[in-house]
Amino acid sequence: MASRTIKIINRGVASLLFGVCLTSCCSAENNGISFKPNKTIVILYENDVHCDIDGYAKLAGLRDAIAASDTAYVGITSSGDFLNGSLAGTISTGQYIVDIMRNVGYDAITLGNHEFDFKGPRMIELLPQIKAPIICANFFEAGAERPFYPACTIKTYGQKRIGYVGVDTPSSMYDEYYAFYDKDGNQLYDLRPNDVVSLVQQSVDYVRSAGADYVVLLSHLGEEVSDRGIDSHTLVNQTRGIDVVLDGHTHSAIPHDMVPNLDGKEIPVTQTGTEFAYIGKLVITKDGNLSTSLILTDDITYINHQVTATADSIKHLMESTTNVIIGNSDFELTINDSQGNRLVRKGETNLGDLCADAFRECCNADIGLINGGGVRNNIPAGDITLGDAISTIPFYNLTCKIEVTGNTILNMLKTCTNNYPQEDGSFPQVAGLKFTLHANNHSITDVQVLNRETSQY
Repeated sequence: MASRTIKIINRGVASLLFGVCLTSCCSAENNGISFKPNKTIVILYENDVHCDIDGYAKLAGLRDAIAASDTAYVGITSSGDFLNGSLAGTISTGQYIVDIMRNVGYDAITLGNHEFDFKGPRMIELLPQIKAPIICANFFEAGAERPFYPACTIKTYGQKRIGYVGVDTPSSMYDEYYAFYDKDGNQLYDLRPNDVVSLVQQSVDYVRSAGADYVVLLSHLGEEVSDRGIDSHTLVNQTRGIDVVLDGHTHSAIPHDMVPNLDGKEIPVTQTGTEFAYIGKLVITKDGNLSTSLILTDDITYINHQVTATADSIKHLMESTTNVIIGNSDFELTINDSQGNRLVRKGETNLGDLCADAFRECCNADIGLINGGGVRNNIPAGDITLGDAISTIPFYNLTCKIEVTGNTILNMLKTCTNNYPQEDGSFPQVAGLKFTLHANNHSITDVQVLNRETSQY
C-alpha cells in the first residue's frame, strides 16, 4: 500500500498535512487558571530498527518539527528489536544503541526477541539507561508472580491519557534459547507462551480502570501464525479494549490492517518494516478518531542535531576497527535473488554459502551450517572490510562444533524447511552438504555429505 510523506514547511502547511488546529503545545494561562487544550495527539512509532542508527535523528527531528508547529501533542514509541542486528549493536553489545535512544526520548518501549541477544543480565544493565518506560506484560523471571518490567504505563497528552501495554513474542524463548536457560538447562526467564492473551487483557483492563482514554498495544508478535500459537491478529481476535496495535517482529510494512476484536470491533494493526524503511504515524484526533500511516524515512528532511552528533560520534568510534580490509570480491555477495527480493530465508544464496563455507573451514568440520535468518546484509563487489563481515552475521552468537548422527541431520533439514516456500529464518544455508527438497510434500531426499579427502559427494 502507498504511504504518504509528511514534510512540515510552516504552520499553514502543517495544518493541512496533519488535519489539526494550530494551538499551543504548552500549558496556557487564563485568569490565573492553568489548563491544557484538548487537541490532536500524534504518536510516531518504529519497530525492528536493528541498529540502523541514521534513522533516529530523523525520527527525533520529525517529532521536534511537529511539536514546534503547534499542531499536536507528540510522542515516540518502539515495538522492539533495537539492541542488535547490525554493526553498532554487535561491537558494543548494545551500548551504542542505548546511548542514541536516550537522546531521542521515548514515551514507551517494549521488548523484541533480539533484546535478549546479549543475554538477560546485559539487557537488564542496558535498558534503564534509555530513561524511558520499558513495558512487557509477559516477561517474567522463572517462577515469579509479577512481570520483570511493568506490563503497562500511562502517559498524559493534554487532557487525554494513553495507556501503553507491551508484549513480546514467546518465540524468543526458542530463538534466543541461551538467554532463557543456563548451561545446565535450568530456566532463567519466561515469556509465558500459554498466558499471553490473558496477561495482555489484564493489563488492558488495568489501564482502562486507571483512567486511560485510549489503549495502545506495543506488540512484538508479528503478522504470521507461528508454532508458538500467537500473533498480533490472533491476540486482537481474543481481546477487547485495545484501540490500536503498533506491531513488530515480522518486518512487514503495513500502514494499517483492520482486525476484528472479541466484540467484532475493527482494530488497526500496523508495522513500519525494518531498519527505518518507514516511520509510523498514529493520529488521535480531538473527537477520538484514530488513523495510522507510514512515512518513507528517506523523504524526511528534519533531523535532531543532538541525536545526529551522538550517532556521528559512534560512527567515528567504529571506523578505526571496522574499516580494516580483510578480503575482496569480484561480484556482489548477496542474500537476494536476481530481482533483488530476499531469498536467503527460503533458498540458496552465494553469501549464505560463503558463511557456511567459512564455518566449515574454521571448525575443520564435515558440514558447515548457518540459518538464513542469521545472514542479514549484502556485501558489494570490491574490498571487503571487517565491518562488512560483522554486518553480514551481526548477532552475538558463538560458532560451535558438534558430533551428530545422520538421522539428526535429516530431522534438522526437515524441520528447517517445513515452511517452504514461505520465508523462515531457520532455512539452512549449508556447506559440505547437499539435499533435495520436495516442495509438494516437504520431504527431504538425496542427502549427501562431502568427503573432505576426495572432495566428492
